Amino acid sequence: MAANTSTGQACPALMKATSNGVFQGDNPINFALPLAILQIVIVILLTRLLAYLLRPLRQPRVIAEVIGGIMLGPSLLGRSKGFLDTVFPKKSLTVLETLANLGLLFFLFLAGLEIDTKSLRNTGKKALGIALAGISLPFALGIGSSFVLRATISKGVDSVAFLIFMGVALSITAFPVLARILAELKLLTTEIGRLAMSAAAVNDVAAWILLALAIALSGSGTSPLVSLWVFLAGCAFVVIAICIIPPVFRWIARRCHEGEPIEETYICATLAVVLVCGFITDAIGIHSMFGAFVVGVLIPKEGPFAGALIEKVEDLVSGLFLPLYFVASGLKTNVATIQGAQSWGLLVLVTFTACFGKIVGTLGVSLAFKIPMREAVALGFLMNTKGLVELIVLNIGKDRKVLNDQTFAIMVLMALFTTFITTPTVMAVYKPARRSKKEGEYKHRTVERDNTNTQLRILTCFHGAGSIPSMINLLEASRGIEKGEGLCVYALHLRELSERSSAILMVHKVRKNGMPFWNRRGNNNADQVVVAFQAFQQLSRVNVRPMTAISSMSDIHEDICTTAARKRASIVILPFHKHQQLDGSLETTRGDYRWVNRRVLVEAPCSVGIFVDRGLGGSSQVSAQDVSYSVVVLFFGGRDDREALAYGLRMAEHPGISLTVFRFVVSPESVGEITRVDLDNNNENGKILKSDEEVMSEVRKKSSLDESVKFVEKRVENAAVDVRSAIEEMRRSNLFLVGRMPGGEIALAIRENSECAELGPVGSLLISAESPTRASVLVIQQYNGAGTAPDLASAGSELDTD
Repeated sequence: MAANTSTGQACPALMKATSNGVFQGDNPINFALPLAILQIVIVILLTRLLAYLLRPLRQPRVIAEVIGGIMLGPSLLGRSKGFLDTVFPKKSLTVLETLANLGLLFFLFLAGLEIDTKSLRNTGKKALGIALAGISLPFALGIGSSFVLRATISKGVDSVAFLIFMGVALSITAFPVLARILAELKLLTTEIGRLAMSAAAVNDVAAWILLALAIALSGSGTSPLVSLWVFLAGCAFVVIAICIIPPVFRWIARRCHEGEPIEETYICATLAVVLVCGFITDAIGIHSMFGAFVVGVLIPKEGPFAGALIEKVEDLVSGLFLPLYFVASGLKTNVATIQGAQSWGLLVLVTFTACFGKIVGTLGVSLAFKIPMREAVALGFLMNTKGLVELIVLNIGKDRKVLNDQTFAIMVLMALFTTFITTPTVMAVYKPARRSKKEGEYKHRTVERDNTNTQLRILTCFHGAGSIPSMINLLEASRGIEKGEGLCVYALHLRELSERSSAILMVHKVRKNGMPFWNRRGNNNADQVVVAFQAFQQLSRVNVRPMTAISSMSDIHEDICTTAARKRASIVILPFHKHQQLDGSLETTRGDYRWVNRRVLVEAPCSVGIFVDRGLGGSSQVSAQDVSYSVVVLFFGGRDDREALAYGLRMAEHPGISLTVFRFVVSPESVGEITRVDLDNNNENGKILKSDEEVMSEVRKKSSLDESVKFVEKRVENAAVDVRSAIEEMRRSNLFLVGRMPGGEIALAIRENSECAELGPVGSLLISAESPTRASVLVIQQYNGAGTAPDLASAGSELDTD
């Protein structure tokens, strides 16, 4: 058939590497390199398109890649002989499969790097029991189903090898795919997530051992001793690798320091070791990927070396070469071979057997360990996840003629179905509470409160080390005086979880317990960002609790809001999506950050502040005794402005802070001009103005008693001109505090000039290119009880286009 390799057939004519070009009469697709480029481009475009279409269903990318491979094969597009002979001719398959297996070799090296051997050694009884049950029962059922297949559609195959291949195929849990599904469902740090990750890691290693045994037994040698020698030589390779590889790479890791570039020599030497070990295992008679996987598992995960190694390799391998493996697999998959009631009945049987073995085996052990039924069922479906490893097993079985075309197609569809149902089933069965059960006791959701001596809890978020000094300086200024116990800071490091291997390695480094990921003290691999906050805690009287949240950028706002609710934060401080350049202008750091900020403004359970960092305190942390900042509050009226003022008054308690409160009121001579702006609810605004007057009365009184607080009332005739002149007057200040949506006629008059909705009109004015000041800005939105930002709640479509 067209999709099969040419083994046993007449060798096709060799293809030259490159063409002389169309102008000299050469057709590029008749040459190896241009044809390979065309194949890669087609594969990438198709798989990425499918991944985009499947994103609403929250499916892992491997599903799109498997489906894309099947579509390009004889099951769909390959049914056209013209397409197959043009894009995937037989003479190109050797080059295609060589590139695919080279990508597979390095991908399995990355997969090995994802497995933390220390975590395996510390696997608890629950996870170990679940792993053993998840392997043994499906393996036994796989052997049972193999007898049925051999009696029907797989007659004449090697019985022993077929039994083991079927057992391995049904007992596999795809560790990388499972980790990404758990992250997508926000389950990585729950008890069920920890159990699933630990059990899947044990299952992964056991599956590779069983696969090595299956490969050894499926050799074409006539003597049984050949298989024995292959297996023993494989065991000897693993033992020698265990003795040599870890000490060598520990030595390399000690010479690589955090924050410093890794020497190219070490990277090249590592990749050469991977290739050499792949060559050795291939020479032994086990697939070359086995040697690469062993190297990845044995490389120590401590220090920056493993992470740097993944970053150097993963994008090229996962994005370019690995999709070719799915095509090579798809070219061997012909769904049309599944014909008649018998074949479809066998597909149902194999799928049911695979699901039954995994789910029931995991469920039984979980209930024995007194895991609740709902969690046990979800755990069973999670352990039923298949993926690339499943395809590897099936392809090896197909290449070694243990699996024929029909059996191969049935097994591929089984793997596709079991993985596809995992996410929707777990979402339906297990929905952990996103909000704290004690949320009813959550009183202080704002900075403004009657009793200012109560504890103020701040959740501050950051993306990287660049904004840490200014953020710490802001927190130092916010702690007040003699209120060391009155301020509690949760420092949440936001890190993106993607399909990349480095994301899973990142999970291993910070995943300990709690939600999100908490870093235990004494962790040698503590993030340098977390270390900075721990140092701040030791040097100040502020209680700082560093955390790390790892999630996809599309829903990381859920982590922020959930953490704020669980920690009963009064305010969440987010970094602005732009950073300051050397010339003072602001440049977008990443557009996704703006989307995250807007979603938090809409959904936060407390007040929210967006911090526009323009070097508050300089590029380094300022000690408490050296703090000397001029802070300005621009007050127009309304709940957001009162929240900004409450934050400013808290800062004014610090001995190094001088606070100026600018209150803007309408000049009697200009009432007619400014109040031409229509107000929707006069009663509501009247109520706000009365409250504003009470607050202003307290500020006037405080300014007369406290030299660090200055009150200025500015009468406004022309809103735009007079507000800008006030900013010009205080342009040398260090920090401006403003409300996101100020109230009153003056604010409404300048609101039409708001360029950045999440900063509001005044914040946008302060950061504009025409602004006379280059001070940092903290824009604050007070929690309004409804949990929504009025102007952003209906801007869902705008979020995706900005």
